[in-house]
Amino acid sequence: MPLEFSAGAIIFRREKGKTLYLLLKYSYDDYSHWDYVKGIIGDTVKGEKAQEAAMREAEEEAGITGLKFVQGFRHKIEYFFRKKEDGKTYHKTLTLFLAETKQKKIKLSFEHADYKWLEYKEALKQLTYDNAKESLKKANDFLKKKK
Repeated sequence: MPLEFSAGAIIFRREKGKTLYLLLKYSYDDYSHWDYVKGIIGDTVKGEKAQEAAMREAEEEAGITGLKFVQGFRHKIEYFFRKKEDGKTYHKTLTLFLAETKQKKIKLSFEHADYKWLEYKEALKQLTYDNAKESLKKANDFLKKKK
């Protein structure tokens, strides 16, 4: 079974005492889902590290530069998916970081149809997959403990 390694970031910003999380709407053909900035490690940069990939994806997918990573948070998710291009089932390992931005304006890539900045409860409802919801819970709890 082919393996795929990706990295991404649960990106947040603070506004008027509130923590807002960035969610992107991915659209493929007739299918769409809400998730985080993420992509394949080393997809365009050979020898890339996971955190570097997350930073690159934030810029490519949302136009965000200058992310400040929250030290001590690193969450891994593993799952299986089928690629439409080759029909094969892949085992994916996704490493998610937690990162803060001051940027409010988002510049979406061609991969996305929409974005939202949402408070925790709304973001939890908006996310499509259970593993993404679990990641947000862990990230939000981590931020609460850091205060």
